[in-house]
Amino acid sequence: MEGAAERGVLAMLVVLAGLAACGSGSEIIEGPKNVTALKGSEARFNCTISQGWKLIMWALRGTVVLSVTPNGSIITSDRFTSASYQEGGNFISEMIIHDVQLSDAGQVKCSLQNSDQDGAAFLSVQVVGQLLIPGGSLVVTEDNPCNVTCRALNWTPLPGLSWEIGVPVSHSSYYSIPEPEDLQSVESILALTPQGNGTVTCVAEMKGLDVRESVTVRLTVVQPPLDSIDKPGTSLPTWAIVLLAVSLSLLLILIIVLIIILCCCVSRTEKEEPSYQSEIRKSATVKTSKDTLGTKLEIGNENYGYHSDEPRTIHEWLGLDTEPASLHDKSSEASVPEQRSSRQPHQESNHRQLGPANHPPVSFNMGSPKKVRNVTLV
Repeated sequence: MEGAAERGVLAMLVVLAGLAACGSGSEIIEGPKNVTALKGSEARFNCTISQGWKLIMWALRGTVVLSVTPNGSIITSDRFTSASYQEGGNFISEMIIHDVQLSDAGQVKCSLQNSDQDGAAFLSVQVVGQLLIPGGSLVVTEDNPCNVTCRALNWTPLPGLSWEIGVPVSHSSYYSIPEPEDLQSVESILALTPQGNGTVTCVAEMKGLDVRESVTVRLTVVQPPLDSIDKPGTSLPTWAIVLLAVSLSLLLILIIVLIIILCCCVSRTEKEEPSYQSEIRKSATVKTSKDTLGTKLEIGNENYGYHSDEPRTIHEWLGLDTEPASLHDKSSEASVPEQRSSRQPHQESNHRQLGPANHPPVSFNMGSPKKVRNVTLV
């Protein structure tokens, strides 16, 4: 096998040396285009050349891997073969790379012997690795949050991971993160709260190619144990949480309404109470005024036998009248009704004619706002 490869290389060198002296009037009309291929698949590159060509060379990553002459192809490896077509008077040379490897990724060039023209393209190789869900089928508790992990290993480039959920859930979300120790691997974590049996599917999709891989596991949902319902940390069902939240909201609204009504009632009572108290005060004032007037009208004779404990002034011992004129006038006015009824003027005039020696001293208490006259008979 190695001898045949060496003979092929020597034959190609001989042909190239023989064609080196010959000119070529052809040109490259259209060069190859970029190709993205999966590892293990085929990659094809086309180069369109005008008539009159002598030698076409195909190079991969700077190394000639295939040569084409008008008489046939010079093959150096079974992984690189050629095909040819005629189109509109032009010649189309096609290079086929079999069993593409990750190491084949790079520049692909088509060129003519003794010509500065060439056509270049780029070969991209993608690797589909493993896709798995560790643990396989899962048994989870109803209405209890759980996680499902999906791992994509040895993918180039990293795929996009998504989830297809075939189980009734109250909540679900997922996120993907690359594995720090392996740049060609990524994992996705699905968080969900299942409410029944079903399946979940992890899907990996590759950009650039129509590549889609998936893995499915079954979720079996069981009822929570009865003794776990009362344990601390046991989460309530979603419907119970929603009902509790609504109930607390309504209770809070009711409390606020009651507080507002109570404040309105207190404010109204405070406004009415001063009005009521003012009416009471007015009534009491009017009554007091009437009683005072009646008392003034009902004053009787002076008590000449009353003896005051207060010390007497010199004027009182001497029997002088210390009462101001205004007080005499008021006293006379207050005793008018009784003078008419009991003929008091005659008695009073008689007492005045006796002189100051026979009159008892009169004293007044001016200490308080209410004027009080004390008369003592000696």
